[in-house]
Amino acid sequence: MGSADSKLNFRKAVIQLTTKTQPVEATDDAFWDQFWADTATSVQDVFALVPAAEIRAVREESPSNLATLCYKAVEKLVQGAESGCHSEKEKQIVLNCSRLLTRVLPYIFEDPDWRGFFWSTVPGAGRGEQGEDDDENARPLAESLLLAIADLLFCPDFTVQSHRRSTVDLAEDMHSLDSCEYIWEAGVGFAHSPQPNYVHDMNRTELLKLLLTCFSEAMYLPPAPDSGSTNPWVQFFCSTENRHALPLFTSLLNTVCAYDPVGYGIPYNHLLFSDYREPLVEEAAQVLIVTLDHDSASSASPTVDGTTTGTAMDDVDQPPGPENLFVNYLSRIHREEDFQFILKGIARLLSNPLLQTYLPNSTKKIQFHQELLVLFWKLCDFNKKFLFFVLKSSDVLDILVPILYFLNDARADQSRVGLMHIGVFILLLLSGERNFGVRLNKPYSVRVPMDIPVFTGTHADLLIVVFHKIITSGHQRLQPLFDCLLTIVVNVSPYLKSLSMVAANKLLHLLEAFSTTWFLFSAAQNHHLVFFLLEVFNNIIQYQFDGNSNLVYAIIRKRSVFHQLANLPTDPPAIHKALQRRRKAPEPLSRTSSQEGASMEGSRPAAPAEPGTLKTSLVATPGIDKLTEKSQVSEDGTLRSLEPAPPQSSADGSPAEEEPSQTWREQRRLSSASASGQWSPTSEWVLSWKAKLPLQTIMRLLQVLVPQVEKICIDKGLTDESEILRFLQHGTLVGLLPVPHPILIRKYQANAGTAMWFRTYMWGVIYLRNVDPPVWYDTDVKLFEIQRV
Repeated sequence: MGSADSKLNFRKAVIQLTTKTQPVEATDDAFWDQFWADTATSVQDVFALVPAAEIRAVREESPSNLATLCYKAVEKLVQGAESGCHSEKEKQIVLNCSRLLTRVLPYIFEDPDWRGFFWSTVPGAGRGEQGEDDDENARPLAESLLLAIADLLFCPDFTVQSHRRSTVDLAEDMHSLDSCEYIWEAGVGFAHSPQPNYVHDMNRTELLKLLLTCFSEAMYLPPAPDSGSTNPWVQFFCSTENRHALPLFTSLLNTVCAYDPVGYGIPYNHLLFSDYREPLVEEAAQVLIVTLDHDSASSASPTVDGTTTGTAMDDVDQPPGPENLFVNYLSRIHREEDFQFILKGIARLLSNPLLQTYLPNSTKKIQFHQELLVLFWKLCDFNKKFLFFVLKSSDVLDILVPILYFLNDARADQSRVGLMHIGVFILLLLSGERNFGVRLNKPYSVRVPMDIPVFTGTHADLLIVVFHKIITSGHQRLQPLFDCLLTIVVNVSPYLKSLSMVAANKLLHLLEAFSTTWFLFSAAQNHHLVFFLLEVFNNIIQYQFDGNSNLVYAIIRKRSVFHQLANLPTDPPAIHKALQRRRKAPEPLSRTSSQEGASMEGSRPAAPAEPGTLKTSLVATPGIDKLTEKSQVSEDGTLRSLEPAPPQSSADGSPAEEEPSQTWREQRRLSSASASGQWSPTSEWVLSWKAKLPLQTIMRLLQVLVPQVEKICIDKGLTDESEILRFLQHGTLVGLLPVPHPILIRKYQANAGTAMWFRTYMWGVIYLRNVDPPVWYDTDVKLFEIQRV
């Protein structure tokens, strides 16, 4: 963009700024205008011509000059927003100031002494008044900047189409302009799709990048245990002070959900046309998820005036939502057609990387699936009607399949551990609803090439096969997710009508791996995994016996595993011996005993990260007992919470105690912690949970069926499984099994720990994805660490 001349002039101005030791007066326009008036520099130029070291030098050595630079740049944006940017020169000044502020802001945030700067009032910086210093008119610089950006995002002929017919009638007055008529894209609450305009898209992208940079102050604060720390930039921008809050929220949401990277339906089209929409969609998705960073667990909601919210959001049943208007609007969307538009859009974009594998290069491959997953999570978390809509039809499978694809693809890659977590969290949230389990019975016919064994079956089989693959061949850092993965399987198990032989064998292989003595005795929580798997088998046997002959057959074949569990040794010498074996043992879960079939055609093995790949650290996620709340399904399908009222006491003998929910403290007491702080198992500890293993149902099943199966084999000299399966298909255990236990569901519950995890994950994704220009690279972020794989 910039000619060599203008770059040179701009560079000269920067050098002058860094070498001047005396403060330059704010009134010295000749000096300050060099930064934005006479130049045409792209954002990449600005990053190259304003080196980090020089910004820091000005900050340390002539702070007043840095302050004036920021103040003057904001003033220019405010003037542009006031005037409506009619001339090309004004537009250029606004873009130049926007790029300059995007460059400088991170260096203001990294210095705690400067953090209050944008929130202080600047003398004379009234609301557009040039006159005497009117105190109540003085706004903090941050507020002036945010309001100017909001105005500029709906500026006719700059970021939106002008509605004026003639050029005579030039000034569409910025103050009286109704931005709801200028929403960027059709979709929720807006039916008109404006003509695409390349220049408007680029200008919006630049302003959104600046907005995201304003919000990024959160990256420079260490993760706080109390997630009540609201981001003042987001808080102000999403408040009633911003008169464009509704149209901007709608514009961002619609721009993301309406985007079709396929090149408008024509394969290979993207190779002919550079897609200028994608950068805007990415920026919109990132701004959207940051504005929605709101802890739903603590949303005490003051009243919001409902009149500002157009009909799409007017849901009369609902009380006014939180004061963050973006969260409020999101939680109040309620029309079926709006839900359909959002769900179809997100599913289309999440499936995009999968399409790549059918016809390589036929469509543009998008890179912002992590932002989309965060957005989908926020939608389900803040809008329960949306969650129920998603689960109402098999459309939920269009979200499930891409998530399973990403989980399987990322399982060996240390740099994508955050992606693994969010995928699993979404499935955990969905699995708390009965409908999700029911939907999984739909046959799986789409053949997305995945590095998993070939099978014929349902979406439930796909889920189990992928989870097995993650557990047995993922990397070590995924172990904290095992509880979550198995909780999901437990939640859906009572509804699974017919598992394939492949999936049944995978579940038994997991039980085999998790019930070896060295695995059970090597960590305080490992036995929970066995409890979860036994609960899965019990649910299927009690509630879906007919139709699950494959699983019953697999249980009969592997019956020794259940007998070993029932006879688990508890004496100290045996425990010691098991742990000795562990020292020599290979990987925790050998893949040898699972008959791995050939992988699907066209699939590539899950690859580890390239050496040197950057990743950002994440805070630990809460344990499964904190993540979920136990509920019992009643006869009529309603849920009753089983959580004891005060978390400290657990009522003895309550059904909840039968669960593997023994408190950590009790585990600590029963196992001895040696001087080195190493945990070690004791006989009392093993006995305390061995007695609770829910083996009765399975033992009864084996007692009834094994003699019958053996008899068939002897009578008919059979080695053929099909005959046995036929017998099991027609068998029945009615009246022979213990009384069915109530179904227990562990529903995800919002908590401060996950809110903090989402914040670090989201900003880590945004940090790593913004490389051109590299807005935050090499600045002193505190929310996470940047690590190399």
